[in-house]
Amino acid sequence: METPIGPLLVAATDEGLVNVGFRADEATVRRAVATMGRRLGGEPVEDAARLAPVTEQMEAYFAGSLKEFSLDLDWSLTTGFNRRVLRELAAGVPYGTVVGYQDLADRVGEPGAARAVGTAMGANPIPLVVPCHRVVESGGGIGGFGGGLEIKRTLLALEGVLPAPLF
Repeated sequence: METPIGPLLVAATDEGLVNVGFRADEATVRRAVATMGRRLGGEPVEDAARLAPVTEQMEAYFAGSLKEFSLDLDWSLTTGFNRRVLRELAAGVPYGTVVGYQDLADRVGEPGAARAVGTAMGANPIPLVVPCHRVVESGGGIGGFGGGLEIKRTLLALEGVLPAPLF
């Protein structure tokens, strides 16, 4: 899927959206699809109808007209602590807001786990929809981002958290 932040790989199962991948060039897509096939136990099939709600909502998000995704999600590519943190992020950090790594750790009852929250963000299989770009350093820094800091800044600017990049 072509977007203002570059090509994205979007993948869904019968349960819902299972993966969003940044910088989806041909080699990246091939590797991601093979990995998903192994982890999910099946051969991927291209199905535009299944992905239509995803692409429609992502297009609306990038156009600025969608503030909250309403997609079924398949959480099967994440487990344990990471899943708990990502579910809290999805449910509790709305469009146009940010949360610190430490605050998110506190919210899931693990006050000493700010670094582990960072690891969970880096392992998020459904970025954008599960908005790991909204997690920042408690001291005011932007923090890291698996898609790259330029994409994180662009997404935060789209949501009105940061000023739009000058160039």
